[in-house]
Amino acid sequence: MKIIAAPDSFKGSLSAMKAAQAMAEGIQQLDREVEMVLLPAADGGEGTMIAMVEATGGELVPHEVEDPLGRKVIASYGILGDGKTCVIEIAEASGLTLLKEHEQDPLSASSFGTGELISRALDAGFRTFIIGLGGSATNDGGAGMLEALGMNFLDQAGQRLPRGGGALGRLAELDVSGFDHRISESTFLIACDVENTLLGEQGASAVFGPQKGASLEMVQQLDVNLKNFADVVERLTGIALHHKNGAGAAGGAGGAMQAFFAGDMQRGVDVVLEAIAFRYQIDTVDLIITGEGKSDHQTLSGKTPFGIAEVGKEAGKPVILISGMVEPASLNLLVPYFTEIHSIVGEQVSKDRAIADAYNQLKIKTQTVVKAYLEKQKGC
Repeated sequence: MKIIAAPDSFKGSLSAMKAAQAMAEGIQQLDREVEMVLLPAADGGEGTMIAMVEATGGELVPHEVEDPLGRKVIASYGILGDGKTCVIEIAEASGLTLLKEHEQDPLSASSFGTGELISRALDAGFRTFIIGLGGSATNDGGAGMLEALGMNFLDQAGQRLPRGGGALGRLAELDVSGFDHRISESTFLIACDVENTLLGEQGASAVFGPQKGASLEMVQQLDVNLKNFADVVERLTGIALHHKNGAGAAGGAGGAMQAFFAGDMQRGVDVVLEAIAFRYQIDTVDLIITGEGKSDHQTLSGKTPFGIAEVGKEAGKPVILISGMVEPASLNLLVPYFTEIHSIVGEQVSKDRAIADAYNQLKIKTQTVVKAYLEKQKGC
């Protein structure tokens, strides 16, 4: 028997690879004859790069770059197992997790470090990129990223603007004369798990700004500033980012990618599953197991388990969901997509225990679920 373990990370507890290893260990303790294939997955959010690198046998390349506030940090880009594809996750250099709560400031936070990573990868010869948009601390429209690649943001007097979303309201001109020419020689596949527009009630500032430390007044200012940024971009390129789907991802960096990188934006989980050759891998498997930290109605909006369930259904393969928690109110919504649904948290295991002992509890739960599933199959 052949089983694929393809979970997302259990946020705050287990990486996607650790979760896959826990699942595999539980199953192989049950039956050593079972062939396990570990394909940690992700949906374009934080953890995407590591999941793809680990699933393909690639490597991480560290560099010193700037964090969202301009401090030096070590961040990495990933090289997939093919040796040709570079994966860059905006959360690596420009992520919210790099800041303490009192440091969160979307008016000044910049995506400059992400641009530095892209530049380092270009220096190393890479021209095929996958960019993961998720987990950013920024609301600068990707301006910092563009600046790191040679674009200048100028005010009415021709002076360069300071970094951060707070200055974009004074943007009068984009000087693209120094923009890295290697960008036009490269291909960019943008992995994104949100479809938010750049502006308005469903825009970058209103939806994600508060998560990054923005007050109501700051949200309003940031939205106005991004509108000015979009106006200037449209005058220069003819591309209207204002209400473009996905342009609001990563504080508007999704818009910058669409305007200046000729990026093909796709649902994050689809990009990941393609990169790890998931459809090819499932041809000969008998069962697929996936999972995440918490499954609820948001799972169906393009999260990893949902993408895997879709592919499994197309291929006629059973897909079992084993998550840390499954929201009872969402169970009826999830049932049509999975062969079985299981939660680690329940009568026997508290939430605190599931988090503190995540690896062991996932291993035990997987073993119990698979044992019952196999016995059921024998009885059919």
